[in-house]
Amino acid sequence: MEIIREGPSASRPPVLDGKNYSHWKPRMIFFIKTLDERAWRDAEEQASIGNTRALNEIFNGVDINVFKLINSCSTAKEAWRILEVAYEGTSKVKISRLQLITSKFEVLKMSEDETVSEYNERVLEIANESLLLGKKIPDSKILHKVLRSLPRKFDMKVTTIEEAHDITKLKLDELFGYLLTFEMAISHRENKKDKGVAFKSIYEDETTIN
Repeated sequence: MEIIREGPSASRPPVLDGKNYSHWKPRMIFFIKTLDERAWRDAEEQASIGNTRALNEIFNGVDINVFKLINSCSTAKEAWRILEVAYEGTSKVKISRLQLITSKFEVLKMSEDETVSEYNERVLEIANESLLLGKKIPDSKILHKVLRSLPRKFDMKVTTIEEAHDITKLKLDELFGYLLTFEMAISHRENKKDKGVAFKSIYEDETTIN
């Protein structure tokens, strides 16, 4: 069977190259479901039409080296399981990785020189890693973690957010939106201040020369 190297698109599956599994897995599940919801539900049945379609897409959604791991599989379930073990590990390995991710989440903290966007990416990366291993970190837990892990310059904004919003209903993307707006306002004020200091310095130098 020919291995499709391009992807993803409406007609091509995303391609697993052995290094992008964490991104490939959820996209591949979605791709198969968009083709035929039954294909994903019936993937465990060797004789089903859904299994044939799902297995075909998995075969075409990996590169040549990865294909060697699953080329003898007759069911999508078998191929999927082999890829999970190869890139996620056995149950014991998953538990160890989850413990590591949990530890990373517990000590998660935004550094002083980190932007809100960069911190947002780090938070989502940890949440997605945990989800891929079968454990979803509740949104409310992530939100409270973010609010308690920001530098002191955000203290006033955090207080404002907590007073103005029901934290139990606030979404994570909304929270980061508020923080990003606040960060931009701080940056704008600092730029104006720096320009004012620079102008004053130039004026004093010219006065001294004259």
